[in-house]
Amino acid sequence: MRRPVRFIFALHNHQPIGNFENVFEQTYQESYLPFLDVFEQYPQVRLALHTSGSLMEWMDQKHPEYVDRLAELVAKNQVEIIGGPFYEPILAMLPSRDRMGQIRKYTRWLQNRLGCKVRGLWVPERVWEQSFVRDLADAGMEYTILDDCHFKDASLEESQLTRHYITEDDGRTMSVFPGSEKLRYLIPFRDVNEMIRHFEQISEQCENAVLTHGDDGEKFGSWPGTACHVYGEGWLHQFFQALTDNADWLITTTPSQVMDTFKPLGKIYLPDGSYREMTEWVLPPERQNELEAIRHAPHDSETLLRMKKFLRGGFWRNFKVRYPESNEMYSRMMQTSHRIQQFIDQGLREPEMEAAHDFLYRGQCNCSYWHGAFGGIYLPHLRNAVYQQMIQADNVLDRLRNSTEPVLEADIRDYNFDGQKEVRLANNAVIAWLAPKSGGTLYELDVRKICHNLGASLTRRQEAYHRKVLAGHQAGNGDCASIHDRVVFKQEGLDRHVRYDQYPRKSLVDLFYGCDVTFEEVRNGTATLYSTFHESEYETSIRRIDASVEVKMSAENTVFGVPVSLEKTLILTENSPELAIVYRLSGLPRDYRFHFAVEMNFAGLPGGAEDRYYSDWAGNRFGHFGTPLDLKQSDGFRMVDEWLGLKLELETSRFTDFYAFPVETVSQSEGGFELVQQSVAVQPHWMVVPDENGHWEVKILMNFDTSLAEARLTDRTDGTDTAEHPVPAPKFQDVFLRST
Repeated sequence: MRRPVRFIFALHNHQPIGNFENVFEQTYQESYLPFLDVFEQYPQVRLALHTSGSLMEWMDQKHPEYVDRLAELVAKNQVEIIGGPFYEPILAMLPSRDRMGQIRKYTRWLQNRLGCKVRGLWVPERVWEQSFVRDLADAGMEYTILDDCHFKDASLEESQLTRHYITEDDGRTMSVFPGSEKLRYLIPFRDVNEMIRHFEQISEQCENAVLTHGDDGEKFGSWPGTACHVYGEGWLHQFFQALTDNADWLITTTPSQVMDTFKPLGKIYLPDGSYREMTEWVLPPERQNELEAIRHAPHDSETLLRMKKFLRGGFWRNFKVRYPESNEMYSRMMQTSHRIQQFIDQGLREPEMEAAHDFLYRGQCNCSYWHGAFGGIYLPHLRNAVYQQMIQADNVLDRLRNSTEPVLEADIRDYNFDGQKEVRLANNAVIAWLAPKSGGTLYELDVRKICHNLGASLTRRQEAYHRKVLAGHQAGNGDCASIHDRVVFKQEGLDRHVRYDQYPRKSLVDLFYGCDVTFEEVRNGTATLYSTFHESEYETSIRRIDASVEVKMSAENTVFGVPVSLEKTLILTENSPELAIVYRLSGLPRDYRFHFAVEMNFAGLPGGAEDRYYSDWAGNRFGHFGTPLDLKQSDGFRMVDEWLGLKLELETSRFTDFYAFPVETVSQSEGGFELVQQSVAVQPHWMVVPDENGHWEVKILMNFDTSLAEARLTDRTDGTDTAEHPVPAPKFQDVFLRST
């Protein structure tokens, strides 16, 4: 007779803030709903289920019958609900107050809606740091599930991963369960009998063994190729039937039941880390490729085989280094969190404070802060959603602070935690962040009335998987294989689009070209630059003039070896939706001609949509935002996004030529490699001819006309239909097809 083996089958279902409504619905129909339909037919099988708060709120709004069914399964003790931070943030990103606040908020929601007792939490992306324990325990959590690699990195062997352990920090304790990587790759991709044989081996080797599977629910129907395999070919029925047929020795259980039945195997302190793949994705591309080569090297010696188990990847927080855009979102989030706490410290407890907290928590959703086999930071709609939530929180706080006086602010501090000072410039219409020490660039530009950051761009950089794109070999297409094993191209010719930028794709990037530069060279990123102003440190001063504030940045550098002084001044006025930028060049030799360009990148304006287009002042269209534009001798044009309700007007005091073109990346997602438009780059450019004193000057006006969005909002308030063009700030505007 086989010795009993207990099996914790834990699933994690998640869709983030920022994904598309149709993806929510598609994933529900492909994965969450059919899984529940099959599961309910096997009442002897028990399940531990975590559903992120962003997904659970959507389900409760769109499919409350599904949530009601979950509540019935909870009442029957067939399902244990696992809690966690409400909107699935990486816990390492959050200050303790938000970490505990998110967990407590979701625990209350789950208890009220499902009638369950929440004893454990799902740690998002299994990103673990030992210091979490005190916050998790103080928030009422008794256990969590982590990957077995966390335990192996603490020097445990495979044979020691057959139950839970106790861990501690600052005198608080909780239980940690090792999730099996082997089971993650067996379920649901391999034959059910192979999985049963694995459990039989454990039965022979161990007494009172507990094995834990903790992985994505989306791989049951939504991951490529799984719908046919799991449901069409009946894998899930076979799986649950096998568990039922072997229930005399293979006992499905839950973490709470195990804790109530068995003592921990011992005490453990786990190193900071995540699941194996995540720790590899955070490494620089060359290190990723090197580590992959080592892992797949032939086992030609006992020593090499033994050494491989000591290989470790990187530290999750370094995603904020690898992708400066992640750090920009993180520091923006931290600024919002700090501002909310200041209001609380001043004694404010109004209902609006709860709304500000909700916006903050939603903006902490993890998926856009990193990148691996899933889209993450490369998905513009996820980045846009983070900023949308933060801008809404700022708007709430400004109303609380003073509902009558106009906002006009400019201050300097280290906003992005890089040891340098940044400038924040704000009024009621616009918030702008400048980085004087990094080329004097404009790296965030918030249009407050539509809650949109036009500066949420992304720089094209090398990725380890680009070598697969350049090789052009597909593998696993059409098969039911783990996402980690697939190489699929969603478009042809992607290898021709793999490009890397010479400078960050921000705004107010100061560039000097040769006189014979071509539009194609600029578009392709191969144009030679004849100065390093875009990397210079700019000296900065701020002054208030009546109802305006101006930020002046200046630097000296060489162009074609000639010393040149460059000064740019930004001017913002109370209640004005206009940002003025004045450029002054001085020290120019009279016999020199300079080809000078100012690059601006505008994010969240996708190409290919006919209601998002360029036009002249008379309204004549030049094409959608995916169209390359080489506009000759003009004093400006409009960029119109009817869906956002934005007309962005760019006007120059000197007639000039304009380059405009899409900036596209080749990135990896769960569906394969794809081309994604990250921003629209706009470059007014001049052949500079200095005056008799060696000076040259131009003024650029950016006007952010949101009247269309405001009109729709007014119509909505009046009760008229605005479904065709909603103001882009609903709670569940978007969501994306993955989890990990």
